Amino acid sequence: MAMQKFAVTPGFEVGGTLFRPDQLAVLGSIVGEDARIEMTTFKQLYVEMDEERVEEAKAKLEAAGLQVHPAGFVSKSLITCNFCRGAEDSGLDVAKMLDEAIADHPVPNPLKVGYAGCALGTSEPLLKDIAVIKMRNTYDIYVGGEPRGLKASLAKQLHADLTPEQLAPIILKLITIYQEHGKKKEKFSRFVERMTLDHLRQSTVAERMDTAG
Repeated sequence: MAMQKFAVTPGFEVGGTLFRPDQLAVLGSIVGEDARIEMTTFKQLYVEMDEERVEEAKAKLEAAGLQVHPAGFVSKSLITCNFCRGAEDSGLDVAKMLDEAIADHPVPNPLKVGYAGCALGTSEPLLKDIAVIKMRNTYDIYVGGEPRGLKASLAKQLHADLTPEQLAPIILKLITIYQEHGKKKEKFSRFVERMTLDHLRQSTVAERMDTAG
């Protein structure tokens, strides 16, 4: 029996990434006894199941309110905080807009984009490949976080004092640059080091200026 893998997430809301009991029940009932379900560091479940039943399963999961994404070498759905300051103060609408824009783009290596609704950064955004942090009424973007190994490091600031409208164009430009110039299986942190922070900053200035309010 041939198997196929895909990712499942409930999205996010105030309180975090929350599965409802009925969603988990649908997931357990539809994937079959031979399926494998893995919890990933992307706040997604990886489901590996009989490929002949994948399309049926995806349709039922989406009907239950779940998001279905490709697995593997793509930009992952947004990894967020729990929006503990509330939807408005933490920028929940902005996070949802970003999630729709940045998820599922093919990239040389799986790409994590993190979001924090305040400077406390409880979602550990600076350990992600790309991070967005809300700073009162504006947003900062960081790049190049590396959480693993003896050379673990925090992401570095790329742009500061951004409006919500500037975020997606800049991040999509970073993804495009990574697609065009990244080496196969090259971690984004190494890519940032190789391309240099200054080069990436200059390469995304136009996106910042085009959307400046």
